[in-house]
Amino acid sequence: MTFIVGLTGGIGSGKSTVAQLFVQRGAALIDTDVIAHELTGPQGAAMDAISAAFGQAVLRVDGSLDRAAMRHLVFSEPLAKARLEAILHPLIRAESLVRCAAAGSVPYVILDIPLLIELGGGGGYHAQIDRILVVDCAEAVQISRVVARSGLAVEAIRAIIATQATRAERRAMADDWVSNDDGLHALEAQVALLHLRYLELAVITQQTEVEV
Repeated sequence: MTFIVGLTGGIGSGKSTVAQLFVQRGAALIDTDVIAHELTGPQGAAMDAISAAFGQAVLRVDGSLDRAAMRHLVFSEPLAKARLEAILHPLIRAESLVRCAAAGSVPYVILDIPLLIELGGGGGYHAQIDRILVVDCAEAVQISRVVARSGLAVEAIRAIIATQATRAERRAMADDWVSNDDGLHALEAQVALLHLRYLELAVITQQTEVEV
């Protein structure tokens, strides 16, 4: 069975950069955000349930999810978020399992799950992942990165951060920890060491499975 590393971190932490550094070293990447976009696109597998739960107001002309409308609804109606997650998360998790199983002869898989810590009990992912890797940086760095890439107001970014797990909560759940405060060179050095570690753990896991 493929060795799976669950990658997570707060908004602006640099998860995408870390994920690509692992891909450069031969890992496969499965991004649950990509899966979510597929599920909520035109003819997406989640759209019938979303339409039934929230009505036509959250649909675009092409039948995909109107993310701005859904975001407004989630912020204005506290229960809407839980209803949306109850629809999406089981579908995302099931599809991620399929893609992990189909990853082929890669040394290991990086499974990018932005809200892994926020999902109660790991949202069921803990049964399929072997390690949790958290990407971390100072809040000021998070904010500056998100402002640069999205143009969101600082207050809006802080509001998003407030809804996510704290750095302490992520550290408590992490098997491994990457600091992304000091630039790409420092990040690459950390990833290189973790890559070697994951290669070793993947071999040990496979040997154990064979013996069992």
